[in-house]
Amino acid sequence: MVEKTCRREDFLAFSPPAIGEEEVAAVTEALRSGWITAGPRVREFEQVFAERVGAPAALAVSSCTAALHLALCAHGIGPGDEVIVPTMTFAASANVVEHVGARPVLVDVDADTLNLSVEAVSRAITTHTRAVMVVHYAGHPVDLDGFRSLCNQHRVELIEDAAHAVASAWKGKPVGSGENMAAFSFYATKNLTTGEGGMLTGAPELIERVRPLALHGMSRDAWRRYNKGESWFYEIVEPGYKYNLTDPAAAMGLVQLAKLEAMQARREEVADIYDSAWSGSGLVRIPVVRKEVVSARHLYPVRLVIERLSINRNRFIEELSRRNIGTSVHFIPLHRHPYYRDRYGYRPQAFPVAEDAYRRLVSLPLHPGLSAGDVEDVVGAVNNVLERFAL
Repeated sequence: MVEKTCRREDFLAFSPPAIGEEEVAAVTEALRSGWITAGPRVREFEQVFAERVGAPAALAVSSCTAALHLALCAHGIGPGDEVIVPTMTFAASANVVEHVGARPVLVDVDADTLNLSVEAVSRAITTHTRAVMVVHYAGHPVDLDGFRSLCNQHRVELIEDAAHAVASAWKGKPVGSGENMAAFSFYATKNLTTGEGGMLTGAPELIERVRPLALHGMSRDAWRRYNKGESWFYEIVEPGYKYNLTDPAAAMGLVQLAKLEAMQARREEVADIYDSAWSGSGLVRIPVVRKEVVSARHLYPVRLVIERLSINRNRFIEELSRRNIGTSVHFIPLHRHPYYRDRYGYRPQAFPVAEDAYRRLVSLPLHPGLSAGDVEDVVGAVNNVLERFAL
């Protein structure tokens, strides 16, 4: 008897960018304008993005990693300092702490949202703590009110890794609308993409403090040196970095911003279908969305109830791949990576929630390009694997 596998004819990619002809036209126009480094479109992108999220000010940069690095620099964080970071995040969150010479202090996460909790962070704060870097995991905001209160109480800085959180909101306020610094990602898989790119938001004085750092520490950028009526003269006011965004990337970002609401609506539709498919399942746990938030639905990470399956997470992913369904895992906890494990002596037993989640997590396809048939194929393939290997 031939096993029924619900296999698609073609492979369904996990998260391809949602790029249309509008983006192609905007980038082409930027290229033909003769201005392809940071120029007028970058400034416009900063302004429109700040308006979209209600940010006091914004700085467009080459990546979210660059934005996080600059956020640390804005607060003068360096050797001898500690920055609290969740272990359930991408390496960039902790890497930038290493880049400034500070120590990343990894903390376990909540069992429901896989976000940092105020209580866990309060136990980790020491006299060396200079900042708490929260990560809005999968687009679900952390308790921003609680973290702002905690950070004010201990006089430490709050930095938001908002790589997943374009279009997220906490109690009706968009992520990025606060005075504290928040770093967004426009990588290819994100809800809004510029190919590579990022944005740093926060108080105007903080943004202006790091604006020169984003371009070699120069007192005047290219737009202010080469535009008509401007002066060629500049000075290096501090040793900076090469973190500027380009005008073609910003042109793409402006189009993406205009389409963001529609793209988010499709993400919600897909997530709702997934929720309905598995909300009553005893074999898989769906993502939690608390009532006080709007999740950007950047990811749809499910957790397998592996005690009721005859296969583990890795085999589950292999089975979906056999059925031509692309997946990913978010994330390999930072304490498991050799650098952080060996440098700081982190051990798995110190992070029971992240450890348990990691062996169960599978991120399913969730992007605005999914057709009704694609979504049906994902649901069918997942159900087929669950039924095939249920105990």
